Amino acid sequence: MPRPDPHPYDRLTPDVIIAAVESLGRDSDRRILALNSYENRVYQVGIEQGAPLIVKFYRPGRWSDAAIHEEHGFALELAAAEVPVVPPLVRDGRTLFEYEGFRFAVFERRGGRWPELGSATEREWMGRFLGRIHMVGRRQRFRHRERIDLERMGEQSREFLLNNGWIPSHLEAAYDSLTNDLLDAVNETFESARGMTELRLHGDCHRGNVLWTDEGPHFVDLDDCVTGPAIQDLWMLLSGNRNDMGEQLAQLLEGYSQFSDFDYRELILVESLRTLRMIHYSAWLARRWSDPAFPAAFPWFVEPRYWENQVLSLREQLGAIAEGPLDLR
Repeated sequence: MPRPDPHPYDRLTPDVIIAAVESLGRDSDRRILALNSYENRVYQVGIEQGAPLIVKFYRPGRWSDAAIHEEHGFALELAAAEVPVVPPLVRDGRTLFEYEGFRFAVFERRGGRWPELGSATEREWMGRFLGRIHMVGRRQRFRHRERIDLERMGEQSREFLLNNGWIPSHLEAAYDSLTNDLLDAVNETFESARGMTELRLHGDCHRGNVLWTDEGPHFVDLDDCVTGPAIQDLWMLLSGNRNDMGEQLAQLLEGYSQFSDFDYRELILVESLRTLRMIHYSAWLARRWSDPAFPAAFPWFVEPRYWENQVLSLREQLGAIAEGPLDLR
């Protein structure tokens, strides 16, 4: 087997990680714990005579400096409004630093658990949290971050998978036809919601990205913050059948509406946004396959069974989109 090309993260050794932190004037005790992150590399680094710090090394080439500064600015704006997020630490007026070619940011360590969201009370609490974030998110616009849109998440992702041999040959025609029909249906739903307000969002608001304490929910990272419709930060918190999801969404919106208005035309986008995420997620894995962390963590991605299940799930999405918006109960 030929030796694979080196990946930029191969140079991110423990010595580099520690030296990066110490370049900010913090003395490390040299204890490093790798945290669960694939897109970037995130570590807990022990500090002499102080609490450990969380250090995020940004994936080379992914974001511009301007886009990262917008992420940091949004987090600091939310923190200033007393919304529970963990902003980057500021040193000499800066939040983004560089060491040995790696851009990085440093955060306080904050704990918590993944939320259950198993009761109306918890869902309303989560809704209030998101309503407060969106209240701040409406104040200004991103200029350098991505948008939730059909072209980037749907068309470009679909074409990348088809044009680079990721779909097994026995499924390629079915995947091509099915995703073409799906994106037509997604486009129709977005057209029906034309005129909806877009705002600054968390962008990847699923339970694994939320931490819960006795004081309620908080975010520790806004790496995927984007511009898009408010429903993008709500739908991934739903589970179960359509009746279950309608009831859960009604409870989220009960809390949300205490701080932000919600455009109910966006309800029709739930299954379309789920479809875009499914297609985009597969393309994300494919685009990152040269990073050794991805084959190690997602070995099933190159198995025919994954793609067979994808085709079945995407066929179900055609029916789900056709059913229309959720009925809030």
